[in-house]
Amino acid sequence: MSELRKDPVVDRWVIIANDPVRSPAISPAPPVATSDRNCPFCPGSEHLCPPQIMAIRSQTHSPNDPGWSVRVVPNRAPVLVVEEDLRRMGEGLYDKITGIGANEVIIESPQHGIRQSQMEESALENVFWTYRDRILDLKRDMRLRYVLIYRNQGESAGGRLEHPYSLLTALPIIPTALTEELEGARKHFEYKERCIYCDIISQALHENSRVVAETKHFLAIEAFAPRLPFETWILPKRHNARYVNIEPGEVHDLAIIFRDVMGRIDAALLYPPYNYTIHAAPLDMECEEYYHWHMEILPRITTITGFELSSGLFINATAPEEAADFLRDTP
Repeated sequence: MSELRKDPVVDRWVIIANDPVRSPAISPAPPVATSDRNCPFCPGSEHLCPPQIMAIRSQTHSPNDPGWSVRVVPNRAPVLVVEEDLRRMGEGLYDKITGIGANEVIIESPQHGIRQSQMEESALENVFWTYRDRILDLKRDMRLRYVLIYRNQGESAGGRLEHPYSLLTALPIIPTALTEELEGARKHFEYKERCIYCDIISQALHENSRVVAETKHFLAIEAFAPRLPFETWILPKRHNARYVNIEPGEVHDLAIIFRDVMGRIDAALLYPPYNYTIHAAPLDMECEEYYHWHMEILPRITTITGFELSSGLFINATAPEEAADFLRDTP
């Protein structure tokens, strides 16, 4: 029996079909090369990228030489640039803004082809610290309102290279997805004087039906109204609107639970393509009371069709409770 579920934050409806006929077909991932001399992100190919913005190094080398563990470079084909002046324009009823912003590539490891589930926890910690450092640096540009951190793993998820990398886009606007979350969280707080994400954590721990993993500082759950099968959220237990306020012990814990969750997803779904994003408070908005930063992981094992695009209503063949059971039982 199918059912409709509403996301409690953004009031988005999804259809949980729970129909074996619609269940996603999972096929093994093709083998991935462990090195590629033509890859611009591999050590020794630093000259193929623009000059680095920052790097984490364990050895003393020149800025654009090998010896790094995480490296950040400008996107070679940016859609937004910091050199523009911020100008707001109108054409009748239409609004425009000059394309200011930043596009950066966070090269997560010198090891070509490695998946995040295979990375050491210390390496993931370096990646998560780099996210924080880049947001803090870009926050100084008063024209920017939001820094989006996201990852595209696999061709069908938008990944263009096998080398592990994340992407950063700094924007002069707040994206619609964040605006909807902020508004939903604000309304919940005004009505109940509680953070909706803290309530989601409390109920998930009480019911335990959608919990995938838990550590001292974080909880990983299947979303109640998931857009795609195995949509997984990682939420900090400590109420905190801003990712940049993450503490050292939390970064270590985030690396532990993230590696655990990605290992389960890779083992259960046979190394699927996936996207993830970090949702956090905008740079210029005071929303500490009611917003709660978190990570959303979306394995891409189904195809979005015209129905989803035309209606905004997602059909998901896997109930989140079943997905959580499957991931918990996956070693």
